[in-house]
Amino acid sequence: MRLYSFFQVNIVRKKVSCNVFKLEIDTSLLKVLVAGESQKKGSLFASRHFVRHKVFCCGGDTTMTDLNVSSLSKFEMDDFSSIYEELNFTYNYTEFILDPDTQPCGTFTFPDAVMITVCVFYVLIFLLAIPGNVVVGVVISMNRRTMTPSDFYLLNLAVADILLAVTLPFWAASVTVGWVFGDGLCKIVTVLQELSFYSSILFLTCICVDRYMVIVRALEARRANRLMASWGVCAAVWAIGALLSLPGLFSSSFPSKNFTLYVCAEQYDPKSADEWRLSTRILRHTLGFLLPLAIMVPCYGITIQRLLHIRGGFQRQRAMRVIVFVVGAFLLCWMPYHVTVMTDTFFRAKIVPYKCPERMAVDQAMFGTQSLGLLHSCINPVLYAFVGKKFRRRLGQVMKKMGLKERGSASRSSRSSLSSEITSTVM
Repeated sequence: MRLYSFFQVNIVRKKVSCNVFKLEIDTSLLKVLVAGESQKKGSLFASRHFVRHKVFCCGGDTTMTDLNVSSLSKFEMDDFSSIYEELNFTYNYTEFILDPDTQPCGTFTFPDAVMITVCVFYVLIFLLAIPGNVVVGVVISMNRRTMTPSDFYLLNLAVADILLAVTLPFWAASVTVGWVFGDGLCKIVTVLQELSFYSSILFLTCICVDRYMVIVRALEARRANRLMASWGVCAAVWAIGALLSLPGLFSSSFPSKNFTLYVCAEQYDPKSADEWRLSTRILRHTLGFLLPLAIMVPCYGITIQRLLHIRGGFQRQRAMRVIVFVVGAFLLCWMPYHVTVMTDTFFRAKIVPYKCPERMAVDQAMFGTQSLGLLHSCINPVLYAFVGKKFRRRLGQVMKKMGLKERGSASRSSRSSLSSEITSTVM
């Protein structure tokens, strides 16, 4: 009813001179308001006929009240009341303004030349790592009588590097054509990479502790059956590495953000993705980097300090040099990646505020530092060959046994004393 009275007031306010055109507009408004009410067309026709008749019969200046519009019959008002409920509604709306700080950051793609370079880089690492670590394994294995616990740990470290190198052809292909190997291989390759990473850092920690026991706590080292214990330690390391690599089973193949290529990466349930990612990252940082680093730094510090204060320490420092280089190479290769992943973890956990430029910079850094970490799989054999004088001599002996090198003067027999054990087969 309120709509009808509003229409009536508007008509009364106007003064016209028998303006049929204006009145026809008003009556056409009535037609619009009751359109679709076919059962009430008779009422509409009657009201329009009544109004038109009054206009044609009027004369001179007159007001709309003279037209007696207010005397429209009650059935006309009932017509409006029947559709009023349909027209009377309330529309609530809220204005939404996009906050650029909360929007997903845009994707960044490396140029094709960069991706091809990375692909070639991975292939070269693979070609160096496989034969290099196989040679290390052969040299250590063929000197079982003089093998020390550190040698046994280095042998297992070579196996871990081989496992990492085996995954490189898959990653090389993925950076150019995307992940085309399916979900199954995505999980297997990711687990192997994680297993290699954790076992490598744990074996390096074992080597560090063994060097500490031999040099700083020599008497206890003599009493203990360290070689037999090293077998159990290695089995425990592989078991721990396998357990820590299980989150790699969450990896799967899915389209990238721009839907151009498939990628192999972690994919969690969206409802619990942040919690899973944060927990696995904390586990990775703590057990895979911070805790081993907290053990290695003081152990090597005390060991080197002890070597500087004992007779013949300089000769033994030369033996320690290979171990220091091996640990240093691991830190140089993997520390940048860990720092970058920690930064990414802080961003995702909203511990550190960030904007899109910082987010994209971290993503690019993770890609670059991961490539540097993969380089570690071929570095150790190079270090043994160039730094380990005893390793080169042992390698020559192996080549003679295999007929790859002419037999020369007999090599010096290996001493079985503790001093010889400090140097080990490789160093």
